[in-house]
Amino acid sequence: MKPLETNCLSTMLLDWYDNNGRVLPWRTDPSPYHVWLSEIMLQQTRVEAVRDYYKRFLDALPTIEALAKADEDLCTKLWQGLGYYSRVRNLHRAALQIMEEHGGVMPQSSRELQNLSGVGPYTAAAIASICFDERIPAIDGNLLRVFSRMTGYDQDIKSNAAKSAARDYYLQIFPQTRCGDFNQALMDLGACVCLPAGAPHCADCPWQNHCRAKADGTCQELPFTAPKAKRTIEHKTVFLIYYHGKLALRRRPDSGLLAGLYEYPNTDGNLTESELPDYLHALGFSAVRVRSLPAAKHIFSHKEWHMTGWEILCLFHPVGFCKIHI
Repeated sequence: MKPLETNCLSTMLLDWYDNNGRVLPWRTDPSPYHVWLSEIMLQQTRVEAVRDYYKRFLDALPTIEALAKADEDLCTKLWQGLGYYSRVRNLHRAALQIMEEHGGVMPQSSRELQNLSGVGPYTAAAIASICFDERIPAIDGNLLRVFSRMTGYDQDIKSNAAKSAARDYYLQIFPQTRCGDFNQALMDLGACVCLPAGAPHCADCPWQNHCRAKADGTCQELPFTAPKAKRTIEHKTVFLIYYHGKLALRRRPDSGLLAGLYEYPNTDGNLTESELPDYLHALGFSAVRVRSLPAAKHIFSHKEWHMTGWEILCLFHPVGFCKIHI
């Protein structure tokens, strides 16, 4: 692109953002902690769903120091309902890193920020640009979609090659100042105008006269995404085990799927009623009454759990389980 065109694109977008940018609580007071917390919460989660959680979290843990000193269970409780709990565990670990390795001060460069637990290239770029005016594009789904339509890029948009091409494209039009505003303008452009599923509001776009997809009539086809791999299916047997009016729970391992969360005891495969005594005996139980439960299904992004269940009234206390009142 010619210098005049690059300057024109950045100026048009910033002017549009000044008049149309979303009013968000973490933009009102964009301290490094606030921006970091919001970016972690916004991963895999819609903006409207994050607002209340953001306020609740900050009310309880208003500073990085408070977060670092907090018990992990409190952090998880404050996060309850947002899902993807590894995000909050990494947030807590990173707060400890900041206190121990950086004297309680958030690192300022995207390179340093990526050394923090749970902070990848996108989050590091967002924090570094918004809080410290680093000239670096924060490449997420919104920016990739805008890039694909603006340039007519028709390869798999989720590939590393696409991310590299998008980064190079945006660096050509990135302004020397207001870097954080420019990234947030691109985010808003993708979130509010250049929408996914082939439904962009082209008439509202400040770049409509420079967009390759609009000119070619290919907005419906772009961006291109390679077909997802088929989800694997896992069969599980889940146990609702009652003892003296209390229900047995156990905590999952600290790594892997649903790390550290509490769950009903379960095992791989579909256990029949005749197979229950041996399994329960290994847990320290002896069943008084057994009742089958309806089949259920839970879908993750990459796998499905197909579950059968048993409700069991027991005589013995389960060692190693955490009980709660029902």
